[in-house]
Amino acid sequence: MSDNRKLIKIATAGSVDDGKSTLIGRLLYDTRSLTNDKLEAIERNSKQKGFDYLDFSLATDGLVAEREQGITIDVAHIYFSTEKTNYIIADTPGHVEYTRNMVTGASTSQVAIILVDARKGVIEQTYRHFFINNLLRVNHVVVAINKMDLVDFDEDTYLKIKGDFEALIDKSNYSFEQVTFIPVSALKGDNIAGKSENMPWYVGNTLLDHLEVLEPQDLEENTAARFAVQYVIRPKTDQYHDFRGFSGKLHGGPLAVGDEVTVLPSFTKTRIKSIHFFDQTYEVAQPGSSVTITLENEVNVSRGDMLVKSTELPQSAKELSAIICQVNHTSLQVGSKLILQHGVNSVLAKVQSIEHLIQTDFSGEIPADRLQLNDIGKVNFKLSKPIHYDPYAKNRDNGGFILIDEGSLDTVSVGFIQ
Repeated sequence: MSDNRKLIKIATAGSVDDGKSTLIGRLLYDTRSLTNDKLEAIERNSKQKGFDYLDFSLATDGLVAEREQGITIDVAHIYFSTEKTNYIIADTPGHVEYTRNMVTGASTSQVAIILVDARKGVIEQTYRHFFINNLLRVNHVVVAINKMDLVDFDEDTYLKIKGDFEALIDKSNYSFEQVTFIPVSALKGDNIAGKSENMPWYVGNTLLDHLEVLEPQDLEENTAARFAVQYVIRPKTDQYHDFRGFSGKLHGGPLAVGDEVTVLPSFTKTRIKSIHFFDQTYEVAQPGSSVTITLENEVNVSRGDMLVKSTELPQSAKELSAIICQVNHTSLQVGSKLILQHGVNSVLAKVQSIEHLIQTDFSGEIPADRLQLNDIGKVNFKLSKPIHYDPYAKNRDNGGFILIDEGSLDTVSVGFIQ
């Protein structure tokens, strides 16, 4: 296989018994991503249970067993590949008490697969799954209407569920072009990797074919370059006596040698002199790459500073409004003081006000004076010093943050700047 395969990051969401584990197991099987011993175990256990089919949910059964033992697994990451693409699936539980887990899984994903049981249709948890992907700006959603074999592969059932889900799209920030509907049977393999003979009325791609035609660059927003400095490199060797480089990961857009950049928070302007990756040098750094940048002038740059193109300055403020998801049993209330971690930069933050809780079924907002575990609400903060940010809707990387308890250093909340 090629070493230049594209990478697609997927978040799955589904209610209990919607067939999420079976779907993931089927994808692993159809892409030959299961090891021989795992496949033999599935065959053996399926036969022991008296099944006349392979129970692919057993491919992730170890994760289920760990959850039953009380071991906390925030997000399980599952990997599989085709000749053209590497895939990472963030598999998260779907109950309301695991809202924080769904947020974690979707936060780095480009595509979401939401499972809907064809017998049950769109239910309350479906609203929540779609709402979270809408909140986290996951670019593309696949609605896999599963268990079509249990409704006799009926087209009217599929169309009814599709219509109900389209009513949700109208309430969201998604366009209809960003949501794809596919009728499947994960258990039988219909429309997973192979075209279903049982549903000749469906003329679209199979699930795997659809994932294969997606391009990573089309799943990312075109945003401004944001380079947060993580480390200042001074080798102090004879060969690199005067070398002073700034290492970090580039988000948003590209940066090139010769680009005029502004150093934040000092607002000093300079130009990029060179771009390094180990012993290689490049003219252009692409988004997602971890590189070391040198500058033409001896400007003061420290860990936590940010390099941006001088024509693409972010917003700077000591006060901000954000959508908050509470991920800790510690409640968030007016007057709470926490550490706000924005990229590699830390500032002190105080909760000025809580505007409301947000209902994850798109039914609106309700007044609140605090956020409890798994609550989502709109909160206003005052900071000890300005941060340089973009609204989350424009730049996921520079528009998100976490809140940390000053004493325990536990993560309390995740935030999306408005």
